[in-house]
Amino acid sequence: MLLVVAAFIVAFVLLLYMISPLISPKPLKLNGAHVVVTGGSSGIGKCIAMECYKHGAFITLVARDEHKLVQAKKEVEKCAINDKQVVLCISVDVSKDYNQVESVIKQAQEKLGPVDMLVNCAGTSISGKFEEVEVDRFKKLMEVNYLGSVYPTRAVVTTMKERRMGRIMFVSSQAGQIGLFGYTAYSPSKFALRGLAEALQMEMKPYNIYVTVAYPPDTDTPGFAEESKTKPLETKLISETSGVCQPEQVAKIVVKDAIVTMGLFRTIALFYLGSFDSIVRRCMIQREQSKAADKRE
Repeated sequence: MLLVVAAFIVAFVLLLYMISPLISPKPLKLNGAHVVVTGGSSGIGKCIAMECYKHGAFITLVARDEHKLVQAKKEVEKCAINDKQVVLCISVDVSKDYNQVESVIKQAQEKLGPVDMLVNCAGTSISGKFEEVEVDRFKKLMEVNYLGSVYPTRAVVTTMKERRMGRIMFVSSQAGQIGLFGYTAYSPSKFALRGLAEALQMEMKPYNIYVTVAYPPDTDTPGFAEESKTKPLETKLISETSGVCQPEQVAKIVVKDAIVTMGLFRTIALFYLGSFDSIVRRCMIQREQSKAADKRE
């Protein structure tokens, strides 16, 4: 009996996987698209910007450190495939003041056009035993890792909805899928991105806007090197079981997932999300019809 059930599940998953291209969004063409990358001055963010630039995108790099932004701009520009491409740098803390974030995103759109894809990569990490982590660090990580993604996303969704197109990417972490020793401050801030992304996807899908979450493993970045200096022994040993990825490799996978496919696990989720999506779509249509009727009156 168990074998029959297992075979049915496998067959069902394969069926969903085969039909996913029919119900997944059309690939986003990066050539000529405007891509905004927060946390774009180093690490995964910078490599994502470089990968998009190789596909002909126009890039806005957002980060706090102006010096690092200038250096990143030079590296990204080396990946150009035509002489029309532009890299714009904006120095701002995306976790502090929403009005300021909204203002700089508006400036970027005035210079390079509406945002076609937003990659929320700004983030930071600390590790330590729960009772040894300073209380204000819990607040800091939620501000940077969660609100630092909420604010830029809020700043672009209105225009995306008006245009009926867009991609939004949240870069979480494997520690955003499973809580780990030493990450009592970090893991919750990355878990929060998953809840935000899944709820936001349900709101945005009727407008042809698709949300993706990346869960990269330990990656060889300046942030990872800094964090490793203070990791508890248990956290180090757990980390060593999965190895360390290169940011260029992670960037390629992230960009592909964002512009090409919804991925196997999101395909499986379609089984139960389909009915919810239809409810949301009906409500949207009714709301728009009501607005149209009010204008006629």
